[in-house]
Amino acid sequence: MKKVDDVDLELLALLQQDAGRSYATLGKAVGLSAGAAHERVRKLRERGVIRRTQVDIDPAAVGCGVLAFVMVESVTWMGESAEAFAGVPEILEAHVIAGTASVLVKVRTSTTEQLQDVLRRLYAIDGVSGTQATVVLETFFERPVLQVRPNG
Repeated sequence: MKKVDDVDLELLALLQQDAGRSYATLGKAVGLSAGAAHERVRKLRERGVIRRTQVDIDPAAVGCGVLAFVMVESVTWMGESAEAFAGVPEILEAHVIAGTASVLVKVRTSTTEQLQDVLRRLYAIDGVSGTQATVVLETFFERPVLQVRPNG
């Protein structure tokens, strides 16, 4: 995969802040014409650097105010279980991890009772032997990916 250059990184950072910016605005910010900015963004999409464009919604405003991270323990390798975890709609992210647990999932629900139901459904996944849930009381911040720059 072709590496992104500094102009691409600037465009990506601007799009992360507001993906609705016009190509003219993006181009002006990075010293390109609107057409050149559009072409760069198109190529970033084609190469899979930009995977999707989404809206940042306040979870509490749409009834998903309970956030939990759940460590899922297993008796078998869970690397082929992505589809089973994806089948639980309240799971926003699922990661195979190293350590005492096998999978880490990020869950959003409206109530702790609904979270308890999600935990029950996790136990129905083949190989799951236990869970340890941590409920988030407050989120200080969440950084966009370009805030975490390698060697920078």
